Amino acid sequence: MDKERIKYHIKGLLEAIGEDVTREGLLETPERVANALEEQLAGIALTNAEIAAMFGKTFESPINIETADDIVIVRDIDAFSYCEHHLALMYDMRITVAYIPRGKILGLSKIARIAETAAKRLTIQERLGRDISEIMQIASDSEDVAVFISAKHSCITARGIKNVGSVTTTSTLSGRFLSDETLRNKLYLELKVI
Repeated sequence: MDKERIKYHIKGLLEAIGEDVTREGLLETPERVANALEEQLAGIALTNAEIAAMFGKTFESPINIETADDIVIVRDIDAFSYCEHHLALMYDMRITVAYIPRGKILGLSKIARIAETAAKRLTIQERLGRDISEIMQIASDSEDVAVFISAKHSCITARGIKNVGSVTTTSTLSGRFLSDETLRNKLYLELKVI
């Protein structure tokens, strides 16, 4: 990330909207914005495979992988992201990730880290769900992954229609969660019980 170019362009943006970039409150704004973007968009520099390698710490599964349909669910992972269409914040984001272990299990904190890191990109919610699913499949060696995301989008709540109560929900299913209706129903039941 080129922080010097970010600072230059943020200063130009402030001037373009009619701000006085020499006033006290804005003197350090370009640097603060560059630092914030470096942190908030750190996932841009990483491929899905790199994120999977970073957080792919696994343990041998005690589950008989030939017959088990045991579902691991990490629910309500807090995250935020930025919509690539308006650079608008996607906030109050809750991500739920489920998978069926196939020979190895991921540390639970790694699942949350995968979701948080994938969200640190310019994206759309639908792609974020697919990215988390792909990373989980690589990290866990299981194709059986489900990702549910709900979020508010400031491109809807703070501009345009300004519908402050709207929430967008997406689901991404892969492997047997997609192809096996009985297993999918079991997942949905588990999500209601939890």
